[in-house]
Amino acid sequence: MAPEVMEAMCTPMHQILPTHYPHPSSPAIPSVYPMLNTTSGSLFLGSISATMDRELLASNHITHVVQVLDAPWLPISDKDGFRCLKIDILDKPTADLKPHLEGACQYISSALSGGGNVLVHCQQGISRSPAIVIAYLIHNLGMSYDQAHALVKRRRPCINPNPGFVAALRAWEGRWRSTAPPPPPQFRRANTSYIAMGNGNGAIGGDAILVPSGQHFARGMSYTGS
Repeated sequence: MAPEVMEAMCTPMHQILPTHYPHPSSPAIPSVYPMLNTTSGSLFLGSISATMDRELLASNHITHVVQVLDAPWLPISDKDGFRCLKIDILDKPTADLKPHLEGACQYISSALSGGGNVLVHCQQGISRSPAIVIAYLIHNLGMSYDQAHALVKRRRPCINPNPGFVAALRAWEGRWRSTAPPPPPQFRRANTSYIAMGNGNGAIGGDAILVPSGQHFARGMSYTGS
């Protein structure tokens, strides 16, 4: 097993979507539709161990938690001051992920647009929770499955959604891309080179940037930057 994969497995959580460019000189990313003047939060991905570290959650201002688990007991709940969404699903190729995707994407989008910071976690942060994050990137940022997977793997190298989840996510991509209008040429991404921005591995405290605060992209749209 590669050292970066081992290190990622031992890291409770990684930041997937930061909210701001770290430098004023960083290029702006154009939006297909007019920008919404809202405050955006950050999206994190991790394992159940992240939820047991209250200092870690507090230092990263986590307000919402998506718990992708089949466990009857969870270490945190709404009673602890977090807004929680539980997705009860086994990490098996035969498990049906599709019924959970729409609600999860809407929940994450609402939390982020309201300025909340969202942690999506499962037992190990390898299969179930990455699948939910990838679904969000496809649905809300208009990425393809391959683009979304590349970004999340760059930030948390240990991710490995099971084959059944991969098939469901590719079908999810096809569903939204079949209904979305084609983006203009300047917004069509030829590669995923954007994932190399920042400090590289996406560990907490990194400054790799994907979308600046307040920018929202139409479902099915992509962008290349400027």
